[in-house]
Amino acid sequence: MELGISTFVETTPDAFTGETMSHAERLREVVEEIVLADQVGLDVYGVGEHHRPDFAASSPAVVMAAAAPLTSRIRLTSAVMILSSADPVRVFQDFATLDGLSDGRAEIMVGRGSFTESFPLFGCDLKDYETLFEEKLDLLMKLQQSERVSWEGRHRPAIHNLGIYPRPVQQPLPVWIASAGSPESAVRAGTLGLPFALAMIGPVQPLDFASQAKLYKEAAARAGHDSSRLPVAAHAHGFIAADTRKAMEQFFPSTYARTNVRAAEKGLPPYHRTDYDAACSLDGALYVGDPERVADKIIRLRKHVGVTRFLLHVPHGTMPHAEVMEAIRLLGTEVAPRVREEVALWEKNNL
Repeated sequence: MELGISTFVETTPDAFTGETMSHAERLREVVEEIVLADQVGLDVYGVGEHHRPDFAASSPAVVMAAAAPLTSRIRLTSAVMILSSADPVRVFQDFATLDGLSDGRAEIMVGRGSFTESFPLFGCDLKDYETLFEEKLDLLMKLQQSERVSWEGRHRPAIHNLGIYPRPVQQPLPVWIASAGSPESAVRAGTLGLPFALAMIGPVQPLDFASQAKLYKEAAARAGHDSSRLPVAAHAHGFIAADTRKAMEQFFPSTYARTNVRAAEKGLPPYHRTDYDAACSLDGALYVGDPERVADKIIRLRKHVGVTRFLLHVPHGTMPHAEVMEAIRLLGTEVAPRVREEVALWEKNNL
């Protein structure tokens, strides 16, 4: 059972002061957070790609490359790369470079993207949303499998027996598919035999994602893959503090502000404190509380959904850097050991 952190490197206005930190300051904070995550024994850190003023990480590989020589163990992944609007050759080269800098700790997590700002930015038509992802994933897989590549498609110029460099340390360089719950994505990932990540965000109940994990495993088995060896990850917003009430009060202001910004953008109803409290419950989508409470929710997810990796997305919006660092420390030193021990015991008794 792997545990880690994910971030979108947000630079939203502070919920109390209204001030907005610079992209440069937030990027430097994230490097410190990655270094701490490595020091406290977490397994993975993920950075998501966005192209708008309230996010600072348009290039996850560059952010993680800054942390690579300062860390020794933690795996570094995108969370996610918007492959539909990207050039798969450049994505592969960037992460192969990161793989070399980190001595074999890079991963690529790709998705279609719930934010669409990158499509017009890179000259992609949203009407091609589905076919862009399918075609570019096909090219990325070929780049993963072979040093020299020949390929043709509709949305990118053809490649005729060209070498792709640098080559990664890992053979193959790991590629994950991420989804917010689309059955088609689950089937696609399983059919290709790729690791699968579920974004458990919004007004959802995490245990309901068991059906997606089942679809994924069944598709993998039909395609001839050993489904028992394929990892499933979960990504969920959350926060950890010394006690649950403190954690809930610290995480609420930025979550409330950030969620209502997105609600207004998407034409959804306003987000209220009652929604937040419900999401912090045992069945809710927010992993907020003291170390024991958060560990129990992660263990429950492992037992009922079958996840083998959990990424706590923190912060959500802008929070004090010291509070985020403390949450990372608690995840690594108190939550992770409890989860690993309990999961190992449960697996032993259920063999």
